[in-house]
This record gives sequence, structure tokens and C-alpha cells, in this order.
Amino acid sequence: MVNLMRILLVIIGTISLILGIVGIFLPLLPTTPFLLLSAALYFKSSPKLYDWLLGQKHLGPYIRNFREKKAIPLRAKIISITLMWGSMLYCVAYLVPIIWIKFLLIAIAIGVTYHILSYRTLKK
Repeated sequence: MVNLMRILLVIIGTISLILGIVGIFLPLLPTTPFLLLSAALYFKSSPKLYDWLLGQKHLGPYIRNFREKKAIPLRAKIISITLMWGSMLYCVAYLVPIIWIKFLLIAIAIGVTYHILSYRTLKK
């Protein structure tokens, strides 16, 4: 039973990691929560995978900084907000014909922007 639970946690952690990586490129898919979930699940199920994740060149420092300092690097803030607003404005202007959905997308973009900016900016 314990091995089955560990396998399940590794599988969910891996799915979360994939979603986190995809979230880097898709503005509405959150990256940080998925990466933090992956780290937590790997910590519980596989120290080897946990060490591997934190040792990754790009993801490891991002996870450690957020977990330890509750801060996001300025570059990550700028990129994520710019990509999100670009995608949202494109959708509102060209793809979505229904006015209330346009307002909903703008409201989501404002909320996500506020959420991202609410975290401290990591100083290098």
C-alpha cells in the first residue's frame, strides 16, 4: 500500500511539473503553484526526484526563492504579465464575440496581475 501511494504521488507530481512547465508558455496556466506542488509531492514520495527538481538550472532556484523568500524575480514578473496581457487583449479584440466574456477576461487579467504584483520582487 505504501509503494502504491508513493507511485501515485510521483505520478501526480510529474503531471503537476508538466503543467507548471506548460504554464511558462501559457499565460492563464499558473506556473508557481504547480511547481510548488511538484516539489511537495516529490519531497513526500521520492527524495531523489525532489533533489533533481531543486537541482534544475532554471526551475530549482525559482522554487527555492519562492518557497523561502516568497518573492518572484523581476524578469519573471515582467514576462508573465506581458504575455498574459498580450494574450488577453488579443482574445478580447479578435477571438471573443460575447461582451460579458470580454469583461470577464479583462477582470481575470487584472486579478492575476494584482496577484503577481502582490509578491515581493526578488533582488538578485
